[in-house]
Amino acid sequence: MAQRRLLVTAALPYSNGRLHVGHIAGAYLPADIYVRYLRQRGDDVRFICGSDDNGVAITITAAKEKTTPQDVCGRYRARQEADFDGLGIRFDIYGGTHSPECVELHNRISQGFFLETHKKGLFTKKTTKQLYDAQAGKFLPDRYVQGTCPFCKHGGAYGDQCEDCGRSMDPLALIEPRSTITGSTPEVRETTHWYLRLGEFEARLKVWLESKRESSGDEPAWREATLNFALGQIKASLPERAMTRDLEWGVPVPLPDDPDAAGKVLYVWFDAPIGYVSFTARYCERADGDWKAYERWWKDPACRIIHFIGEDNTVFHALTWPAMLMAEGSFQLPSAVVVNAFLNERGPDGAMLKLSKSRMGDDSALWIEQFLKGYDPDPLRYYLTSIAPENQRGAFEMREFLARNNDELVANLGNLFNRTLTFAKKYFDNKVPEAGTLADVDHELLAALPAAFERIGHQIEHFHFKAALADLMQVARSGNQYFDAKQPWAQRKTDLAGCGTTIHVCLQMIRALTTLMAPFLPFSATKALALLNVPADGALAWDPASARLTAGHPLGEPEVLVKKLDIPE
Repeated sequence: MAQRRLLVTAALPYSNGRLHVGHIAGAYLPADIYVRYLRQRGDDVRFICGSDDNGVAITITAAKEKTTPQDVCGRYRARQEADFDGLGIRFDIYGGTHSPECVELHNRISQGFFLETHKKGLFTKKTTKQLYDAQAGKFLPDRYVQGTCPFCKHGGAYGDQCEDCGRSMDPLALIEPRSTITGSTPEVRETTHWYLRLGEFEARLKVWLESKRESSGDEPAWREATLNFALGQIKASLPERAMTRDLEWGVPVPLPDDPDAAGKVLYVWFDAPIGYVSFTARYCERADGDWKAYERWWKDPACRIIHFIGEDNTVFHALTWPAMLMAEGSFQLPSAVVVNAFLNERGPDGAMLKLSKSRMGDDSALWIEQFLKGYDPDPLRYYLTSIAPENQRGAFEMREFLARNNDELVANLGNLFNRTLTFAKKYFDNKVPEAGTLADVDHELLAALPAAFERIGHQIEHFHFKAALADLMQVARSGNQYFDAKQPWAQRKTDLAGCGTTIHVCLQMIRALTTLMAPFLPFSATKALALLNVPADGALAWDPASARLTAGHPLGEPEVLVKKLDIPE
């Protein structure tokens, strides 16, 4: 397989709270599955993420916790990174837009991005009316104001976006706005900001988005819901969008000769996606010795850029960020924006609960930090992928999670490993028996394995992770059906050579499954390699020819691959 170059990003979480299962299902787990597969395939990949440290959300949390924004960012970034690591989601860099190691480079690149766009005359500087909290003595950008969404009438919409319907908006459009600082009704005052004229990019954005409807070569089609939503926004017309804010915390507006820029910072949704670039540059500085090597990933058409996000980020990643890239002019556009819908929680009573940071005091297992104290990561990775909200919103249900682990992972995948390895130890000296004379059924099962590699790989390439996992489990199911049909427990009494053929074929099955499961269940795949006594280096290459065991190969000691979970847990 020809090696390709890809840069994969996962949405930057705000560094002001813990991660819950909805975050993981939305952007991070599918991105990790994709990257793991690409690396097994032999592609040159960089996996970029980090925390979004700037903007109103951080300053609000700092005020509530009576501390500084820097303290908030540092504490929560560390907790988030530990959560990702615990789940096996391993980025090449997990930066922070205001972290000590990244902030200087992030500010430099963000300000350069702004200045290049400014030089091209694509900003409109204008004085407009904005909401102002007289009690707090400050303007209320974005998350400092809440009210009722004018589009869907959701009562908890913020001043930049409604998290229920996903529409972006101006704070002045909110119905019955209130300050999140004091709870008071804000007044309207004048302030000056720089607005990106998004309307000037509508035609180019439309052509670009329409080109994503069909697969082309290595470029898979985008999800229909993403395209329809983004194109619908263009049809309704894109507004001018203020790219600066009246805040002290963030990237300073780089216009020192303009007195109106004093005390202003770049809008967090201007500098946050640039974090993908600045983190790449920081990693290049660390790995290659030159931060400017990021251009090989961001400005070379030979490199594909893939963004993984949740549905609430669709406007910014499918419209605003591409318009920013078009405005700056030297960067290539993303090849794909992979969007998952929201994952909510279904309680024991069947009621649907929205997963959000507002439930941070709830120490249920839905918080990754709490979850990992009681459960292994792979069962959660399996369950979240099996119910992945790829095309519609879904719900996490604790009893279903336990049932999926026991009835699918344990009873199907784990069972095939356990019964095959136990049989090999007991009757074949814990070695791979000779293949012997293969019957048609044996040939058919072995011949199906290369097709499984191709089929599952194709599903992952096209971002159909749920279907790819289902296909993987079907391969395991066919192995169990073969084991049951061949009845090695009876064969060994009358035809030991034929029994050896059966176990040989089953061992080849679980060896192939070890490679196939690795993107989804990395911890189990590593354990499976040990059970098969296969050295880890290069053992998981996405190649059916390399995923074979030779006759006489000594096996490891049998052990349960996936443990059963009790309902009381």
